[in-house]
Amino acid sequence: MVEVIGISESDTPGIAATADRSGSSVLVRLSREPKVVLFGAIIALVVFCALFAPWIAPIDPLEQDLLLEKLPPAWLDRGEAGYLLGTDSLGRDVFSRMIYACRITVAVAFIAATLACLIGTVLGLAAGYFGGWVDMVISRLVDMWMSFPPVLLSILLVAVMGSGLHSVILAIVIIDWTRFCRVVRSETLLQTKQEYVDAAVILGMRRAGILIREILPNVLPMILVLLTLEMGIAVTVEAILSFVGLSVSTDTPTWGGMIAEGRQVIYHAWWLLVFPLAALFLTVLAFNQVGDGLRAALDPVLRR
Repeated sequence: MVEVIGISESDTPGIAATADRSGSSVLVRLSREPKVVLFGAIIALVVFCALFAPWIAPIDPLEQDLLLEKLPPAWLDRGEAGYLLGTDSLGRDVFSRMIYACRITVAVAFIAATLACLIGTVLGLAAGYFGGWVDMVISRLVDMWMSFPPVLLSILLVAVMGSGLHSVILAIVIIDWTRFCRVVRSETLLQTKQEYVDAAVILGMRRAGILIREILPNVLPMILVLLTLEMGIAVTVEAILSFVGLSVSTDTPTWGGMIAEGRQVIYHAWWLLVFPLAALFLTVLAFNQVGDGLRAALDPVLRR
């Protein structure tokens, strides 16, 4: 049947993708990408700190001692051996607070990004494949939603819903599903014009089967790349909301909250700003670089 309609393996992304999966391992290709290995290790370290924070942190992050306020890191003059990265204005251990802040970062990155990905992918696939009024309604909704500044809209949503981790996650999902929807729609439109879709129609496959079994696997690598990039965006948005005091409670350690506190005493205690800022920068950079490495490893065009 494939020979009758004149489709070769090189002309059909669906068949080519299947042959490629059988010929080489995805994990092997990823292991050959330095970006994925190096920055993936940074992400793994952040996740490890989030999962095992109570056992890693040497001191309770909420424990205060005003006699030890603004102590410099242990390796500097006047530093205390038990406080590796020094203390803040209330005498709380900076190292312990940074470790516990990983919990908020990981929760927001994975939960918010995954939910936004699921919603945007489903709507994008529907708009790109079915077209017609379905595409028109979804596309107009995306255009209207993306006309609002995302950061200002997130601040407005959290201010209306109230502070808290659930509000931050919900605000990110409400805003960022459009990123996935627009890109997935465009890629789905491109895939529906490929010959392997015509071959599936001739073979009598149902539309839902074509969408799930043929088109989705070819769009999935791009979705994974978008997902990792969105995790970095979610971490940044949560840090911004924490910086302005609209995320979790002020007692809960967050990198954004620590940066806001360190900004006020930068000339007297620089470590309160530098260390959480560096952690935030490296984490966001890691998500972005892993996404770039995934694209290089999974995109058949770039591999060729």
